[in-house]
Order: sequence, then structure tokens, then C-alpha cells
Amino acid sequence: MLETTIAAIRPADQTAMAAARELHGRLTKPAGSLGALEELSVRLAGLAGACPPPLPEPAAVAIFAGDHGVHAQGVSPWPQEVTGQMIGNFLAGGAVVNAFARQAGASVTVVDVGVATPLPAQPTALDPAALDPAVPRLVVASVRRGTRDFTVTAALTRDEALAAVQTGIRIADELIDAGAGILLTGDMGIGNTTPAAALIAAFTGADPLDATGRGTGIDDPTYAHKVAVVRAALARHAPDPADPLGVLAAVGGLEHAALAGLILGAAARRTPVLLDGVIAVSAALAAAAFAPDAVSAMVAGHRSAEPGATVALRHLGLDPLIDLGLRLGEGTGALLALPVVTGAVRVLHEVATFDSAGVAEK
Repeated sequence: MLETTIAAIRPADQTAMAAARELHGRLTKPAGSLGALEELSVRLAGLAGACPPPLPEPAAVAIFAGDHGVHAQGVSPWPQEVTGQMIGNFLAGGAVVNAFARQAGASVTVVDVGVATPLPAQPTALDPAALDPAVPRLVVASVRRGTRDFTVTAALTRDEALAAVQTGIRIADELIDAGAGILLTGDMGIGNTTPAAALIAAFTGADPLDATGRGTGIDDPTYAHKVAVVRAALARHAPDPADPLGVLAAVGGLEHAALAGLILGAAARRTPVLLDGVIAVSAALAAAAFAPDAVSAMVAGHRSAEPGATVALRHLGLDPLIDLGLRLGEGTGALLALPVVTGAVRVLHEVATFDSAGVAEK
């Protein structure tokens, strides 16, 4: 599945991008007056291979959840049980991501790809109502109950990492088959900013100090310890960025691997994927290492307060749409950026040209 998906990812369509730029020059507005929105709409035209590109709707948030063996090293003050408890909160509609999804009219699908706490039995595939924004849904696709402690051994075997990536691809296909016009990344996993920092450092070559943040708000001694944990893991495993599956296996998380798969699956279907915060962009680095042209499907929703997110976005060549100092995850920043993406495309669909409106040009 992974090889087939990568083979289906194509470069952006330059003809469609040129048509979008030309159309922007004829719309009733000064050239360039919409700033970054113009280039975003051009990129989405290139992804779709059409001008104007399809409106990015309906929107589907996929929250991948997993736990982490490195939690045993004291990198987070939160107990690991919170991962499973928050899944219950997502399904009850009580989390921030649910509030923002209701506001945006986006569906929420939670995927257990490696939660340590046993969850109630649920379907292993999406049902036909998968895009109902009023009903959060759970898919159980657990590869294993949390990763191993990567300070001791590899977090995952290559087969386990591959299974998680392929789970993400399958979820992308199922959501797009159900009608989604844009996918939004979400994540849940206590301690998951530690493997995110390790992934960012591995793929970009950044120093762990620059790639590691304070996650849920740790104090100075815990932060120094967290940086040391990331540094030690990279020294132990020496992950090769040219081998993205090996990097994910050595220092990644199951949700990171699944998010990489979601991004690859969306790119193969020429569907935009709106990235959330530091977990998403660390996964995006893996997706880009698998298939560099996958970057054409990525839209950076926001700049996370986690410093590693800026390092990753710079490496990917992506500019975030909003910067509100968020560091929650779940998909919240991506949801807040969703109207910006939709507006960028709607301009190409609905704004009159100077000729059609009878407006004199400069």
C-alpha cells in the first residue's frame, strides 16, 4: 500500500497554477492585494490540476491517538491514562477540537492507533456517516499498546511503523471516499512532543535544543531533562533521514507514523491536508522524506508555540496561515485556519473579473 501510494503522488500542475495566477490578475482587486491567500489558491490549483480548484469542503478532522514508552522517563507531568480519557472526551463532544469542529462544520474521526489503555470495542472502519459533523466517531486500528521507550530500544519495529503509516493512508482514502474535500490533522498522546522533537531533529539536522519545546508546560529542570532524552535517543539510534520508515521506527510515535500516512494518502488523491501543530509537522517531515511532492498537498494551518514546529515548517518551505501562540494539538489550530483556506479558493470561484463587472482597470 505504501509503495502504491507514493507512486501515485505527482508534482503540482504548473499549467493550472499559471491559470490561477492569470485569473487573479483579472479579478476586481489590485494585483497581489490578497497577499498570501493568492499564492495559497495557486498552490491548491496546482494540487487539483484545475483552475479554479474544488472548494475544500466538507472538512474532516482525523485525530490519531497513541501512547509512548518514553513517558517513563518523566518527560511529561501528565499521567499516561489521560490519552484514553481524552478520547472519551472527544467522543462525548467535550474537547476544544469538538467546539471548533462544530463551528467549522467539520467531522471528527478519532483513530486509536496505539493507546495503552484498553478502549471499548468499536468498528475498525468508518461507517457511511463518517462525515457527520455532529457525531464524533472512533476507529480502533491499534498496532500495539503504545511504543517502546526509545531511550532503551527502538520505539517500533519497521513492520509496526509501516502498519501505522498504512493505517493513516487507509483513513485518508476512507474519508475522501466518503466525500471529504480537505483533511485536517489531529493528534492525542501524552508525551508525544518528545518523539516529535526527535523526528524534527532527525529530519532537519537541528540541534535537539532548538527542536524541543515545553509541551504541556513543563518547568525548567524537566525541560532540560527532556532535551537530554531527545539528544540521547538520537545518539543511540543515529536515524538516517533518507530512511523515513527507519526514523519513524527508531524515535517516532504511532500517531506520528499514521499522520505521515494520512498526508501521503491525501497527496496521492490530490486532496489538501491542513496541518495542525508540532506533531503534525513532524509527521509531515516524514511524509516529505517518503515523497517530496507530497508537500504540494500540505497547508500549514498555524505556527505552534513549540519551537520545533517553526524548524519543521522552515524545512518544508511552508508559511503558517495564523499565529496565535497555540500549543494544544487535537487539530484545533488547523480548524481555526480552515476558513482562510476556504476563502482563498472561493475568491477564484466567485469574484468577478474586471471585464464581467464592467470595472475599469488601472
